[in-house]
Amino acid sequence: MIEILKYVIPALVVVLGVWIIQHSMFKNEEKKRQYELKRESQKTISPLRMRAYERLSLLLERTEPEAMIKELMDDPTWVNKSVIDIQRELLQRVRIEFDHNMSQQIYVSDELWQRIMLARDEMGAFINQMAVQIKPNSTGLDYMKTLIQAYHLNGDTPHEMALQALKNESRSLL
Repeated sequence: MIEILKYVIPALVVVLGVWIIQHSMFKNEEKKRQYELKRESQKTISPLRMRAYERLSLLLERTEPEAMIKELMDDPTWVNKSVIDIQRELLQRVRIEFDHNMSQQIYVSDELWQRIMLARDEMGAFINQMAVQIKPNSTGLDYMKTLIQAYHLNGDTPHEMALQALKNESRSLL
């Protein structure tokens, strides 16, 4: 029995040593493959993420009152529109812009997307609030002026905060 153990124990030690070395090599190889896969994925994803940041910054710029009003004034019929018509059109523009860029949320952090959604919600509330506060006999032009003036008096707007968060997050990719 002792003779058998003299041969079996060293053989088991060798087998165990080989198994540990191979296991370690396989683990390292798997880590290397995962790293390469991640690196290749980043080559594809990074440009997509940067385009998403660009589109979202455009979204935030386009849904600020000045930009929307400037675009609204390109339509010659804006002069005849009432406060309610302009309010409705501005809300629709905000909704369309956000709906058009909804898919970009998969490329940005949840925190940034929440800030962008907050900016959308706050802009809708702001448009509605200004329409309620304006005098009943006011013109559409009065409403637009009130919107622009009040927007700039608000200090750091949700749009500005979302844009800053967007810039910070996009810079972290560089």
